[in-house]
Amino acid sequence: MQKATFGAGCFWGVEAEFRQLASGIVSTAVGYEGGTMKNPTYRDVCTDRTGHAEVVEVEYDPEKITYEDLLKVFWENHDPTTLNRQGPDVGKQYRSVIFYHTPEQQAAALASKERLEKSGRYRRPLVTEVVPATAFYPAEDYHQQYLEKRGLSSCKFA
Repeated sequence: MQKATFGAGCFWGVEAEFRQLASGIVSTAVGYEGGTMKNPTYRDVCTDRTGHAEVVEVEYDPEKITYEDLLKVFWENHDPTTLNRQGPDVGKQYRSVIFYHTPEQQAAALASKERLEKSGRYRRPLVTEVVPATAFYPAEDYHQQYLEKRGLSSCKFA
C-alpha cells in the first residue's frame, strides 16, 4: 500500500471524490498538513495562522489504481489557479497543494502539473504547490467521511 496526500479546498468534498473511486482505494482520512503547529485542531487551522492545509490522505493499492489516476482526480475537482481559495472558502488552509511521499510521486506530480499548464485549459497560471509530505494530523472524528455521514455525495450543489 502507498499514501498520497492532496489539498484542494475544503477536505469534505475532496475526500468524497477520492472515496468514490472505490477500486484501489484502501482508506481516506481528512486532516491537516504543512503547518508549524503540532496537533492542530480545526479551530486552530481556521485562524489561518498555523500554515496547515486541509488535506486528504489516501491509502491506495498501486496494483489497482495508479498515482497518476489520483492526480487526475485531484486536478479535475478544484481550481488550481486560485491562490488560497476554493469557491467561497478563503484562507491558506484551502490552498491547492500536493504533498509527495516519494521521489516518484514528486516527478509524477510535477510532470502532470506541467502538462496541465501547457494544455491551455486555464488562462491563469497554476498556483498548486508540490512539496514534500510532512506530519499529517488527522482531523476530528466528525470531519471524517463528513458528507457520507449526511447522505451526500459531494459539496457541489445544482
